[in-house]
Amino acid sequence: MDLKQLNAFIAVAELKSFSAAATKTGLSQPSLSRLLKQLETDIGVMLVDRYNRPLHLTEAGTFFYDKISTILTEMDTVVSMTQRLSVPSSELNIGFVPSILYGLLPEIIAMLKQSNPEIEVNLKDISSYQQMDALKSGEIDIGFGRFAHQDPWIQQILLRHERYVVALPKAHPLANVREQRLIDLANNRLILYHQTHLPISTTVAPVANKTINNKSVNSKKPNSLHNQPLSTEAVTEPLLYLFAQYGISPFMTTTVSDLQVALGLVAAGEGITLVPASLKTVRTEQISYQSLIHENVTSPIYLHTLKDFVHPKIPDLLIAIYQVYEQRGITYRRQNFVSSL
Repeated sequence: MDLKQLNAFIAVAELKSFSAAATKTGLSQPSLSRLLKQLETDIGVMLVDRYNRPLHLTEAGTFFYDKISTILTEMDTVVSMTQRLSVPSSELNIGFVPSILYGLLPEIIAMLKQSNPEIEVNLKDISSYQQMDALKSGEIDIGFGRFAHQDPWIQQILLRHERYVVALPKAHPLANVREQRLIDLANNRLILYHQTHLPISTTVAPVANKTINNKSVNSKKPNSLHNQPLSTEAVTEPLLYLFAQYGISPFMTTTVSDLQVALGLVAAGEGITLVPASLKTVRTEQISYQSLIHENVTSPIYLHTLKDFVHPKIPDLLIAIYQVYEQRGITYRRQNFVSSL
């Protein structure tokens, strides 16, 4: 059993076609078929059912694919890390979620360049979830995200918690109320925009799915622990989870592709949403941003990097982060990444 055989099997398993797999691997179809047959002979198990179209894996093949694809991904990660260790890059590639860019990230990068004028920084807009693979492949060296992740290759530190504010259309009856309560917002359409969900669950009232103007909409009456019992349902959407913490289920929700679209709908009077406080300078001529009285309605900011390889400029980035926090009077607990090398 060798890597050529395994890569041939992975290509066939994923594409379900010998011709497509041959094109992807750069092999002829007879060579690809021969490698796959050799692999099956080596382990004594038929992995691919060749008598159906499209091709599909046998039960043993499915098990083998699940396990071996993980191992091959780890091998690719190890190779990438080894290459980076042998020739460290002078560039620092930073991944970020869009909401971070509206916050202190520009100040942090300016501070970093001020103390390290020779450094070259590349910024990449990439979701919290996608940052994990980007770190392993070497696409980024470090990532700013909003979600905690459990990954054996990744280490992370919590930088701080940022308070949420409510974004309302300027004409909304609550637009000038300085301190808002979630229960008072529950009768509005809540616009959801997160692409990454929480790895946790709580309880919330059942959701009736509807579609309005080609948008995914969940319609329901507001609920509170004080007046109606809640049924058990996993809640991993971040904004719904915030409401569920108080036993509240918004009357109606609309799910959109990203935060900018959500704020565009708020500006158009199509609903309300919650955003980190750093975004309260966006579309201020159309949107009113108001504080929430709930102190625990916050969005965390995490910093992620590899466990076994910490880019040499990351400690300087952390210094710049904490310098900006001190200038802004932000409370934080100083932390450092640990390299096992």
